[in-house]
Amino acid sequence: MIKVTEATATAGALERLSDEGVSIWLDDLSRSRIESGNLAALVEKSNVVGVTTNPSIFQAAIGSGEGYEEQLADLAVRGVTVDEAVRMTTTADVRAAADILRPVYDRTGGRDGRVSIEVDPRLAHNTVATVAEAKQLAWLVDRPNVMIKIPATKAGLPAITEVIGLGISVNVTLIFSLERYREVMAAYLAGLEKAAAKGLDLSVIHSVASFFVSRVDAEIDKRLTVLGTDEALALKGRAALANARLAYEAYEEVFGSVDGSTRAASARWTALAAAQANPQRPLWASTGVKDPAYKDTLYVDELVAPGTVNTMPQATLEATADHGGITGDTVTGGYGEARADLAAVEALGISYDEVVQQLEDEGVAKFESAWQDLLNAVTKSLDSKGVETK
Repeated sequence: MIKVTEATATAGALERLSDEGVSIWLDDLSRSRIESGNLAALVEKSNVVGVTTNPSIFQAAIGSGEGYEEQLADLAVRGVTVDEAVRMTTTADVRAAADILRPVYDRTGGRDGRVSIEVDPRLAHNTVATVAEAKQLAWLVDRPNVMIKIPATKAGLPAITEVIGLGISVNVTLIFSLERYREVMAAYLAGLEKAAAKGLDLSVIHSVASFFVSRVDAEIDKRLTVLGTDEALALKGRAALANARLAYEAYEEVFGSVDGSTRAASARWTALAAAQANPQRPLWASTGVKDPAYKDTLYVDELVAPGTVNTMPQATLEATADHGGITGDTVTGGYGEARADLAAVEALGISYDEVVQQLEDEGVAKFESAWQDLLNAVTKSLDSKGVETK
């Protein structure tokens, strides 16, 4: 857990990052973090204005048992299913975190102060079930600042449209490819159009698109290392930043530049903006470096752009507060170089399309595995209370 020290309280780099238009969200949540006051302290002193969760985060938190004993004992006495026990514990944490962040939500008009919770990853390829679960999660948490996370699988795209069309805010997760990101933005616009047709207030619907970063370098760097040439090794650590920067360029093509000075918005978005719709902000996810040879704030320092979110694991937040190099916008001037870097990777025989599809498949599988581990841990806890689980 992050200790809010004098260094993090001063948080010069975090303040500069916020001043550049980047919203800092914490990629972690646990009951001990909530009950100890740590989350509230991070909001107050370290510029944290949102929280993201995923199955792996909950597996680590609830699997440890810390802070969950009483609730799990009560659930065991009631004889609930394991799936219900998991949902009751996770939504309780998200509800409590949403209450802590509610002042931020109110202050920013709903832009920040958000807490995300993901649909069951086993539903990633089932559109109808994903929509039903998103509705259920929104109802269970029952806070206006919740965001429901839906993976950007092929089945997830129409689910995004349906859920946004119901007026539920969505965090689209597991985006790796530029093509899929464009499909995600189109799904969001379609959802807003459905909501508008129903007469819903578009101004209260928000969305972020979680574009994963470090995993791209991890996979492409591995392949570059196998090639082993000077040309290949010189490209290590460049693909993920290039991919993310080109995602921001795609964002500008749809929603326009944040200040409107360099790129006009699409006609489709302009019509929705006139109805008080909110742009779907890019969110940089998986920002902890995987290669210890890289600076631990690489995916923060080099992805500074207005109107974005950077969700950081605790180690990255601490590192940024301590020695982050925030020097202004490091994205919008680099589109040409980014295209050249990805083209150079392709020229070496590394297929971009193959890599991003592999990463999507692995991402879904990893979350499914973490969810199963969580179910197993909760099953063990309920069984230890002497009540047979269903």
